[in-house]
Amino acid sequence: MRRRLVGTAGAALVLLVLVLAVPGLAKLRASLEHAAPGWVLAGIALEVLSAVSYVVVFRSVFCERMGWRLSYQIGMTEQAANSLLSASGAGGLAVGVWALDRLGMSRERIARGTVAFFFLTSLANVAAVILFAALYLLGILSRDPNPVLSYSFGAGALVATVVVLILPRVLWPTGSSRLHAASTNGLAAGIHSLRHSLAHGIRDALWSLRRHSIPVIAGSVGTMVFDLAVLGVCFRAFGASPALGVLVLGYLIGQLGGNLPLPGGLGGIEGGLVGTFALYHQPIAQATAAVLVYHAISLWVPALLGSTAFLTLRKTLAREHRPDAICAPPRTPIRPLAPAVPTQ
Repeated sequence: MRRRLVGTAGAALVLLVLVLAVPGLAKLRASLEHAAPGWVLAGIALEVLSAVSYVVVFRSVFCERMGWRLSYQIGMTEQAANSLLSASGAGGLAVGVWALDRLGMSRERIARGTVAFFFLTSLANVAAVILFAALYLLGILSRDPNPVLSYSFGAGALVATVVVLILPRVLWPTGSSRLHAASTNGLAAGIHSLRHSLAHGIRDALWSLRRHSIPVIAGSVGTMVFDLAVLGVCFRAFGASPALGVLVLGYLIGQLGGNLPLPGGLGGIEGGLVGTFALYHQPIAQATAAVLVYHAISLWVPALLGSTAFLTLRKTLAREHRPDAICAPPRTPIRPLAPAVPTQ
């Protein structure tokens, strides 16, 4: 965590020096100088709400009996890892797996919960791409500045959703006999565990949605919506206000740049977002200024809060005499979130 914080701070400093020193960026510097501080402060508050929403869905998926303080420590630590490690959220999930294992949660439950959690936290983003591409297609929103971009990503998101929804039936068909994990072949046992976790994790997530779990839905949607609102108010800080469809699709498509293996996603997210908004014909100087401030907020708020949470989490795990009692009896089987698969 320390190395990543230092590395990210160094990369941010280099980026700041470039913005201040490169001769061709005078227009960008002028925009940054005239930022409205009230909107920037609103962006910081919205990012905190996005981080809290993440904690809500984390607690709802893994253990509703877990105290809010511990849930905050694990969930916020995950977000620090997500901010500092550009690995599509894998860094945060790995931290969560480590903490839950230390708490004595069964590994089957951790594996299924991790799949369900990743599905639910990604669902709002994917659904929003499909929804706004459909709204443009149906003419409900005003003219789409780049139909090819909107419809191609909307179609891709729809195909990905269908593939994920049918995955449980492919990996673990209902009514099929269970494969025995107690195999002397380590690879076969690993494949068995992977198939089981993916299939049942997705079913667990869908079961949570079918029972209309308010914390799960509110946490999943809130994580994305509040973070999107941060970008929206950053545009307002520079006197710009993109159309709602452009803001949403530009945000969701441009975020893919954060998957590049760069410290804190610096350069990747900026390039992805600014490039996407340019394709949607937004003013480059205002878009760049808004994206720089947005990424500074979305990076450092979770990173600083999460790093502090990580320190307190380590102390909590070290002093807890029976960590398995916090959430569930030690090494108990996972409760049946999804319908059990019949055996022959």
